Amino acid sequence: MGIDALSLPSALGLMALGAGTGVVGAMLGLGGGVFLVPLLTLALGVPFRAAVAASLACVIATASASATVNLNRGTVNMRLGLVLEVATSVGGLAGGITAAFLSTRQLFVVFALTLTAMGLVMVMRSGTRNVIADTSVDTGTLGGHLREGDTVYVYRVRRLPVGLGSSLVAGAISGLLGLGGGIIKVPVLNTFCGVPIRVAAATSTFMIGVTATASAILYFARGDMMLALTAAVVLGALPGSLLGARISDRVQARSLKVLMAVVLLVVGARMGFEGLWR
Repeated sequence: MGIDALSLPSALGLMALGAGTGVVGAMLGLGGGVFLVPLLTLALGVPFRAAVAASLACVIATASASATVNLNRGTVNMRLGLVLEVATSVGGLAGGITAAFLSTRQLFVVFALTLTAMGLVMVMRSGTRNVIADTSVDTGTLGGHLREGDTVYVYRVRRLPVGLGSSLVAGAISGLLGLGGGIIKVPVLNTFCGVPIRVAAATSTFMIGVTATASAILYFARGDMMLALTAAVVLGALPGSLLGARISDRVQARSLKVLMAVVLLVVGARMGFEGLWR
């Protein structure tokens, strides 16, 4: 697959791939990189760093498109997102720089360990909800409200230092692996910080575009970005992410958690196999 040109079937295939990852990525607040990087590297033979660069560009597109839907819906916690984004952006720059010093095999292993750990976290919390039915409860500075159908709930943000620390790590993982950081932020916000899964996913989507931009610039400057491939994937991701953001509101919260856990564990196992035994 060339860097400067793609055949029409290849371009259409990559657009379809981008659309599919955009749908699921926007639904779960992951940005799509968790699927795109393995598919590009394992199925299409794209070099790992080129796949990460394309994934980061896809994450930027996914975040930009789906964030508008989530903002209009009121599921984005902007105060929390802006607080966490400071740590995430710093981590994103550090991860982008570090990636140049790791081998492809090491990157595969880091990818697998990250996904597996977050998948196990989601499994443990799949049956727990972080909402309070009594709307008179004080939500605190960073808490908020969540509407599900005709019912309004409130939630409080707990363990903010944990959220900040995980955001720093999430930014670094984003820069290393092209995941946008949502792969860590969504499970941690939902499991340890008391944020409902819909709000965690929407807020993550709101943040990951900035995180991915900080890292994508480094990959582009190093010449790792295959421009034709990246453009095709992004063109598919834009409409896909809009569709995913709209679908997410119709899926039960528990179903979103189970879907995320399954995806993380399956993809993590596949990437671990690639890194350790291939």
